Amino acid sequence: MEFKSNERKVSIEWGDCDPAGIVYYPRYFAIFDGSTTALFENCLGMTKYQFLKHYGFLGYPMLDTAARFIAPTRFGDTVVVQTKLVAVGRSSFEVEHKLFKDGSIAVEATEKRVWVVRDPADVDRIKSQAIPEEVIRKLAR
Repeated sequence: MEFKSNERKVSIEWGDCDPAGIVYYPRYFAIFDGSTTALFENCLGMTKYQFLKHYGFLGYPMLDTAARFIAPTRFGDTVVVQTKLVAVGRSSFEVEHKLFKDGSIAVEATEKRVWVVRDPADVDRIKSQAIPEEVIRKLAR
């Protein structure tokens, strides 16, 4: 099954950078988190707040992530992030991000996330839940 992708422009802000003005690597993961949310918002046609409420779930925390840093980005740069859903399982999904600076790839990253709800047996815990079929249909090409 083929899945949808999304592209967004991001301005690198001063707060994203270390004292040398280069993006501090954890900030890329925040950018990618926002890009995953943008993909879901575009596919589902509602904001994250709305789709969390609509589908009655808590979110999609990270199970695994990896990144490869190829070229630095700096304060003042405008980058393009391409985000693509590459796999969907029963309750988990995998996302691929490519961040471009001036048309060249600067960072590649992958994420594996899980769709979760509050555990009715223990409200202090979360548990995975099957991704609704409606969501999977909207994420497919």
